[in-house]
Amino acid sequence: MARRTKKVREKGKLRLSSYFKNIDAGVRVAVADDRGVKIGFPARLRGMSGKVKATRGRFVEVEIKDGNKLKTFIIHPVHLKVLV
Repeated sequence: MARRTKKVREKGKLRLSSYFKNIDAGVRVAVADDRGVKIGFPARLRGMSGKVKATRGRFVEVEIKDGNKLKTFIIHPVHLKVLV
């Protein structure tokens, strides 16, 4: 069962390591539902997963299947969690 609340040490500001993390192309990622961050992309994407296509500066292009279409979103790595 998924954990619904953050642990004590995860609450508050963002960690700098999450802000500066590097994600390689071809990696599967999930859009994180992090309440402490202002999210600049559609809310319906929270919890969805996709594949990283490329990087654009500090941002990454993520290819997510929305319904029957593949869509490309440009998202900052703070909002992404790498799936194993």
